Amino acid sequence: MDTIVMKFGGSSVADNDKLKIVAQKIIDMYNKENNIVVILSAQGKTTDKLINEASQIIEENTEYDKNTKNSDIEKCSSNTKKNTSTNLEIFREMDMLLSSGEQISISKLSILLNKMGYKSISLTGWQAGILTDNTNQNAIIKNIDTTRILQELGKRKIVIIAGFQGYNENLDITTLGRGGSDTSAIAIAAALKAKECYIFSDVDGVYTADPNKIPEAKKIPALSYNEMMEISSEGAKVLHNRCAEIGDKFKIPIITKSTFNNKAGTIITDIIEENTIKSVVKKDISRISIVGNGIIRNYDFIKNLLDIIQKNKLEMLEFNVSESKISVDFKGIVDDVFLKKVHNIIIK
Repeated sequence: MDTIVMKFGGSSVADNDKLKIVAQKIIDMYNKENNIVVILSAQGKTTDKLINEASQIIEENTEYDKNTKNSDIEKCSSNTKKNTSTNLEIFREMDMLLSSGEQISISKLSILLNKMGYKSISLTGWQAGILTDNTNQNAIIKNIDTTRILQELGKRKIVIIAGFQGYNENLDITTLGRGGSDTSAIAIAAALKAKECYIFSDVDGVYTADPNKIPEAKKIPALSYNEMMEISSEGAKVLHNRCAEIGDKFKIPIITKSTFNNKAGTIITDIIEENTIKSVVKKDISRISIVGNGIIRNYDFIKNLLDIIQKNKLEMLEFNVSESKISVDFKGIVDDVFLKKVHNIIIK
């Protein structure tokens, strides 16, 4: 029997109606004689709300702690900082707080599935055996003891695990930082030697550009792990680049799909398609990147890109080419109109 890992993001579990959609997708996969492990994010914007509430407490009470500085407040708010001796206790408590959102999601989904007649059990990060280093709010997974997960799968239960969290050697809860639930999903898939890892969200795959800005953007049927890492590193939010790295290391196919329709998604594997431009990404107001394996040898494309830049009278500060990515930094703002021109000429 194959094991399938299914991860659902915050927008997928934002309310009870959406939880029912998630439950049905899980049941459909379970009924195909698969072992199912589900990874959940917190509902909607729960994590952001918790960060804001904690930051407010810190800001309103700094007069009681002479060692608390504004920079420490920003670190707590950013969810990306590393431990410092000054506020180690606060950082620990932030992880306790931030991990609570996922626990609400997993328990609600497990209640629903059991009510629908499908045995399931929810597990926190530490119950699922996810051991991390001691870094708060940006922890790295060191090991996953799959004993409990396998025990529950052996009882034909659907196992629902809180994403974004684990525990350290002191038995304290830790959180994994931005994209942490994606990382949880692929790491658990690797530990279980899963057949596939599905990443469900409110978009139905990876596109050649942001479809909100470029209506002509097309869904990409397949990407290599390296292409996905390049796209993620340039700011695309469909999948965290750490997730693609782990997928590449353990050769776990990753499929990104929408929770809310049955359209084919984007599959990410180690299959490399040479000399095909896959995506145009605008990272910030003055930088664009074009991703595709073998792009460094696609001389016609490079010439066309330079022609477009010249015709639009844009001044380049840097033009960097690697095996799978071209990044161009411009002097001044690059608007979405120019991005659309690049996309529509290059993406066939």
